[in-house]
Amino acid sequence: MTLGQRRWMPWLYLLPALGLLITFTYVPVGNMLLYSFTSWDGLDVTMEPAGLDNYVRVFTDERYWRVFLVSGYYFAASFVQIAIALYFAVILSFETRFRNLFKGILFFPYLLNGVAVGFVFLYLFQPGGTLDTVLGGIGLGEHTRFWLGDPDVANISLAGTSVWRFTGLSFVLFLGAIQSIPGEVYEAAEIDGAGRWHQFRHIIVPGIRRIISLSFILAISGSLSVFEIPFIMTGGANGTRTFVVQAYETAFQFRQIGLASAMAVVLLIVVLIVTWVQRRLVPDEEVQLT
Repeated sequence: MTLGQRRWMPWLYLLPALGLLITFTYVPVGNMLLYSFTSWDGLDVTMEPAGLDNYVRVFTDERYWRVFLVSGYYFAASFVQIAIALYFAVILSFETRFRNLFKGILFFPYLLNGVAVGFVFLYLFQPGGTLDTVLGGIGLGEHTRFWLGDPDVANISLAGTSVWRFTGLSFVLFLGAIQSIPGEVYEAAEIDGAGRWHQFRHIIVPGIRRIISLSFILAISGSLSVFEIPFIMTGGANGTRTFVVQAYETAFQFRQIGLASAMAVVLLIVVLIVTWVQRRLVPDEEVQLT
């Protein structure tokens, strides 16, 4: 094999993956960007150019940017999710009875389909459903609410569902990072008299800083792009409509593909900007524990 052949051989192995990436990621993004400058309804053969009208409408029409405020509920819930996942990851990284069982229990919700999760919690939160029955059984029946019908608590209920579903993902990320820290570091810390709290503060947190940073990035992007849970459980009613649900309705109910594409481009830009800001504020640092 010549030097030129050896140089091109790695690219030959990468071609299938690159082909799939370009076909199913970059080409659709390019089409979406093209559609955003038209007034296409998704059915006509020709596309009428619209210039920047779709983008102007997204930023000036209150209906299209007010739904971003709903993402705040999911953003706040993501911090709860990260805290719960980190807590259990730290506990189960040490010797604990039935820890493999608890690992499975915590990760199992993430394996479920989002539509199935939506329907399960739809029955949980419905009037007279599982949650109301449990509250009544323990003497808290006066605290029952219209969990999905009351605008004051509907988004909190949906955000809680999101926490239940995605905690397993953060848990696995944290657990894998914690277990990658050499055991000798813990042994040395114990010899020096460091307790669990000091080990967590001075060993675990610095050792998994990159994973914590990644979790915040996923939390930001995930809170801005929530779709399945509010769409299945409420259809966006009672003030639960997210930006992605609004874009979906714009595209497939009102046949405004151009406007919906502009909304998707704006969402992509917002996620990239927020992620860039987060990376600037919390840059990666090399951490040496040994």
